[in-house]
Formats: sequence, structure tokens, C-alpha cells
Amino acid sequence: MAQQLLLLLPAPSRTFLKPLPSPFLSSLPRRHLVPVSAVRVAPAVRRGLLRYATKRSGLVEELEIAKDKQPRSRRANGIFWILLLNFGIYVADHLFQIRQIKSLYLYHAFPTWFQFVTSTFCHANWNHLSSNLFFVYIFGKLVEEEEGNFALWMSYILTGAGANLISWLVLPTSSVSLGASGAVFGLFTISVLVKMSLDWRKILEVLILGQFVVDKVMEAARATTITGQSFQVNNIAHVSGALIGAALVFLVSRIPFSSNDDNPKATKRE
Repeated sequence: MAQQLLLLLPAPSRTFLKPLPSPFLSSLPRRHLVPVSAVRVAPAVRRGLLRYATKRSGLVEELEIAKDKQPRSRRANGIFWILLLNFGIYVADHLFQIRQIKSLYLYHAFPTWFQFVTSTFCHANWNHLSSNLFFVYIFGKLVEEEEGNFALWMSYILTGAGANLISWLVLPTSSVSLGASGAVFGLFTISVLVKMSLDWRKILEVLILGQFVVDKVMEAARATTITGQSFQVNNIAHVSGALIGAALVFLVSRIPFSSNDDNPKATKRE
């Protein structure tokens, strides 16, 4: 019965990679050939190989667990829906001139409850829309990446509607309010405060850059109020949106969480 044989020769060089042909094996003397069954692995070597294989499998398992525990960054989707909604209402209002869109404006003389929210998605002209949406995108994306989709929508709606409410209380009854800059200033304040800490570098950064950023936002972002036949910038909405945003951050920070599982920020950072 044929028996499988093992050739015992010095280790081949790296250039000699091809297997030896079978005629070559058959031509060798029998004393150079040893059965494979005769080759035994020492117990110490076997234990070392088993220990290495065990450690390797444990390392692979640890890597898989670490990969699963890596924090997954939130994908910003909500901000794009807000931008699309603002743009769609503008197109329906100014391009297709759908008359029902005018009912979404906030009329101070006879307001409807939903107008405090819907007017934040309405804009008077293209410059009004583009300047507001630029800052909505910047600050809204920061809020969504830090706090999530739901927090973004609630921040936009509450700060925008709150700014409209204060404007309605202060401005003349002949006014009509529309625009998203109350929400812009609310999102700006929230995006700054949620990243604030007692680190002196952060405080210095806010003190130096804060005034410059606010001036630029005030210059570009516009909450328009129509009084009579003229358009006026509603600075009351700017200040109100910022204050409401700060109040939201303060109130949310005071909410107690029973455990880390109930705390969305703790869950994200684990």
C-alpha cells in the first residue's frame, strides 16, 4: 500500500517557490524520505500553538466588540427637510402664486394660532429667503449633530414661534410678520451653549468671536415685518429668538435623568 512520504531537505530559498515534481521524489533514495505519520509535534510546541490560537481568537473578539461600541455620528437629515420646506413654500408663494400661502403669514390684527409657526417658513423675497436659509443650515446642522433630529425641529419651532409671539405683543396691529431669523438666532444660541464648558479657551473664543458672529448674523438674517406698504427688519424677533434659545438650553439642562440609558447625550458619548 502506498504511503505518503515527506522530504527532509534544507529550507528552500525565496526564489524556489514551485513544488518539486513527482519524478524527482521517486528518484530520491528511500533514506531521505520519512513518513508524515512519523513527524510528531512536541507537547510544548503544541501548547504554544494552542495558546497563540486562543489569544488570537480573543483579540479578534475584542476588536469586534470595540467596533460595535464605537460612537456612530448622527447623520444630519432634519435640517435638509427644514430647508426644503422653506424653499417649497417660497416657490408656491412667489413662483406659482398660490393665494392660500398668504394665510400662513402672521397677521398681527387677527392672528390664527398656527400662523405663529407657519410664518417662520415664509419669506418676502429671494434675498430674504437665501440669507436666512444660509444661517439656518449652519446653526441647524450643528444643533442636529449635537442633539439629534427631534431637538432640531423643536428648537426651530419653539424659538421661531416664541419670537413671533413676542413680536405680536410688541409691534403695531397693522404689522404682518414672516421670516425664519427668530429661529436662526435661537439655533445660533443653542449651538453655542450646548458646546460651552468652563474651559477658559472656549470662553475666550466666545468672547472674541461672539460679537463678530452676531454682527454678521444681524446683518444678513432678516425677520421681516410688513408695516403698511414697507418692509422693516424685525429686531425684536432676533433678540427674542436668542433669549428663548438660551431659556430652552437652561430648562433642558435642569431635567433630571435617572440613568445614563435615559440620557441621550450620555448614550451618544459612551
